Amino acid sequence: MILTKDELEEKVEELNKYRGRHTELISVYISAGYDVNAVQRQLGAETSTAKNIKSTATRKNVIDALEKIIRHLKGMKKTPKNGLALFSGDVSKSEGQQDIQLWTIEPPMPLKVRLYRCDKEFVLEPLREQLEVSEIFGLLVMDRKEATIGALEGKRIEVIQKMTSGVPSKVRAGGQSSQRFHRITEGLTKDFYKRIADQMKKIFYDNPKLKGILIGGPIPTKDEFLDGEYLPTKLQGKVIGRLDIGGSDESGLKELVQKSQQILADQEVMHEKKILEKFFKNLGEKPDLATLKEPDTKTALRYGAVETLILSKDTDKKIAKELKKMAENISSEVEIVSLDTEEGQQFKNLGGIGAILRFKHK
Repeated sequence: MILTKDELEEKVEELNKYRGRHTELISVYISAGYDVNAVQRQLGAETSTAKNIKSTATRKNVIDALEKIIRHLKGMKKTPKNGLALFSGDVSKSEGQQDIQLWTIEPPMPLKVRLYRCDKEFVLEPLREQLEVSEIFGLLVMDRKEATIGALEGKRIEVIQKMTSGVPSKVRAGGQSSQRFHRITEGLTKDFYKRIADQMKKIFYDNPKLKGILIGGPIPTKDEFLDGEYLPTKLQGKVIGRLDIGGSDESGLKELVQKSQQILADQEVMHEKKILEKFFKNLGEKPDLATLKEPDTKTALRYGAVETLILSKDTDKKIAKELKKMAENISSEVEIVSLDTEEGQQFKNLGGIGAILRFKHK
């Protein structure tokens, strides 16, 4: 069964508490669409390798944990829709006593990582990333020769498409006049820009998670592309940064993200500011369309009146979990606001729990 974000957060917190006495806690990630039988075979090979572990207790714990995972996988016909994360190991608190446990997690979003690791702790980073990601940023690095389109999800950069232009280098074919050569290269360059724009439209136009687009390249190229308005108006309006970048390949995407850290941080701050501005406006001008503190907010959630539940980042975890669950049940938005802004501090000082309402409920 696919976990909700709250359920996933709970599992991650639980798994994070365990530590192995030696490198004996096993983490297995099966990416969405990957063959579960191939993973079984790989783990079978790992069981053979584990027989070489010198310590008798560690060897037994690793083999028993692997076999527990393999038995579970044998009962599956195919990999679940979003992939699967499996964790197994000896979590006994008493030396000399064995307690091999198995956890299987179907995450809320497709897993894009395949991994087997035996360590002193479980590998939880790919699941933590899913807890962070509620939006993506489109990435494009380009010059006249090639372009790479990618996406930034949380902290992970995904390469989506690589393209080449076919524009010849500056050395002209014999006999071609410089004007004719210039016309040919300019024509090919414009065609390339159009192809890039078409791919950007295909990939991002209808993506509801798209928060912004970052574009990098040498000074004339990216500016020609953006100023020539090759992108559809909707995507052009989403461009939040154009940066001077040397590379137009995967390393260029990494440089683009690195140079955009301040832009990305400012985007997050602006989003929080807008949410809280609306909340404070309602609180002052339309108090029937806002709630403050836990009791009133809980009542509004029970009535199904909450459009956006707002929680300060340091709200008590147990209370936050309960309120988020109630909000999910009535399809409300949930916004966690930091203390990095004046508005965020003010909201925390007022109790750190509130809501923007869909309708009056009193």
